[in-house]
Amino acid sequence: MNVAKLAYKPVGLLLGSLSGVVAGGLFRAVWKRVGRHGDAPDARGRQRRWKEVLIAAALQAVLFAAVKAAADRAGARVVRKLTGASAD
Repeated sequence: MNVAKLAYKPVGLLLGSLSGVVAGGLFRAVWKRVGRHGDAPDARGRQRRWKEVLIAAALQAVLFAAVKAAADRAGARVVRKLTGASAD
């Protein structure tokens, strides 16, 4: 295992945790603006329609993936600057 990969482990864990928190907050904020109800629908709840549940799930997935990719990219860049080597 090279130095960059070893250095990236703690950075990746920290950024992964933070990105989950950020993505969750972003999803809640976006859903409050675009959803008809204040909170996102629960997939097991009977009071919301399939369409609304699936749209919320797709939006959540897109936001989580985008935030995770941004965090991974930023973490790799930091490690590259600190070690001079790529973490891939």
